Amino acid sequence: MTRQVLSGNYAQSHAARLARVHVIAAYPITPQTTIVEKLAEFVATGELPAQFVKVESEHSALQVCVSAAALGARTYTATSSQGLLLMHELLHWASGLRAPIVMGVVNRAVAPPWNIGADHTDTIAQRDTGWIQFYAESNQEVLDTVLEAYRLGEDPRVRLPVMVTEDAFFLSHTVEPVDVPDPELVDRFLPPRAPTAVLAPPAVARLGSFTGPDHYVEFRREVARAMEAVPDVFAEVEQAWERASGRSHGGAVPTYRTEDADVVLLTMGTATTTARGVVDELRSEGQRVGLAKLRLFRPFPVREVRELAAHVDRLGVLDRSYTFGAQGVAATEVAAALYAAPHRPAITGFFAGIGGRDVTPGEVRRMYAALLAGEPAEPRWIDLEEQEAPVHG
Repeated sequence: MTRQVLSGNYAQSHAARLARVHVIAAYPITPQTTIVEKLAEFVATGELPAQFVKVESEHSALQVCVSAAALGARTYTATSSQGLLLMHELLHWASGLRAPIVMGVVNRAVAPPWNIGADHTDTIAQRDTGWIQFYAESNQEVLDTVLEAYRLGEDPRVRLPVMVTEDAFFLSHTVEPVDVPDPELVDRFLPPRAPTAVLAPPAVARLGSFTGPDHYVEFRREVARAMEAVPDVFAEVEQAWERASGRSHGGAVPTYRTEDADVVLLTMGTATTTARGVVDELRSEGQRVGLAKLRLFRPFPVREVRELAAHVDRLGVLDRSYTFGAQGVAATEVAAALYAAPHRPAITGFFAGIGGRDVTPGEVRRMYAALLAGEPAEPRWIDLEEQEAPVHG
């Protein structure tokens, strides 16, 4: 184990190197580009004996990974924002073909207008494509989660592609001390990919052929079953990584000071770090507040969210994206998860940090103040330059 000062992007690169990927295909896009630049360097120097495929678009990059994965290769790609949107068709192909690709996504706002700041709209918009989705808080969590993603995605009970996301610039271009494990440790944790359900030339076989309505639904049900297996398999993977490395990131929904909390705020990504500091401040002032992080977003961790909400009267959910519905996507998912729960707290959705705007301690305090005051559980934009009344939709 060596401690290095790495950006989130370089943490992705080192994790792919340690996973001993066979094929990398990617197209440059800000702020993802330095991930694949570093991987290209690893390949050029011989540090990573992999094939780096230069392509003309993100759509082609994912097609290369889908094809290589179909032959049993361990594959990696990375993208952001509009590049991820261009991949949309192939995202469905990857999950439908049960290709355990791992993709790093640097979360960036979607145009128009053009913006390169952190925003979760790009990945949230892909939530129904059959990919597992993780949202990282730190550069250490980025590296560890990429390694966990390969073991999870390649598990025969799962065999699904995985996105490991990081907030643009807050992680992608910010450096932190990161413990980089030795290759031997990773080799023990992550053995070579088993050649399950892959093409083996010259044997004749087909993947993705036409299927009529008499069989199509069974294929979709198999993908659903694989998603249903993820929570338990991921718990096993997390425990195995903790035994190997001594580190744990708290599972699907890590919590902080929630045991006796009257109100809890759920966050995703780097806003969690800011919120954790605010929790400590409010606790010192006698306020019983807690924090939880949606680290795993797809499949949605229904069991963990219900356990969290069991003894809480008011629950806030911070969305770093906006969709056209009753609330933000994360808030809507939480509400759906708790609809049939024995105890259903009031849920307030907050929009903040969209387009790269800072989520400040003051804004987090305002979220907790609204929850503690028992204000109406209506979605609200928390960081507009000119504050407005709560809005619906």
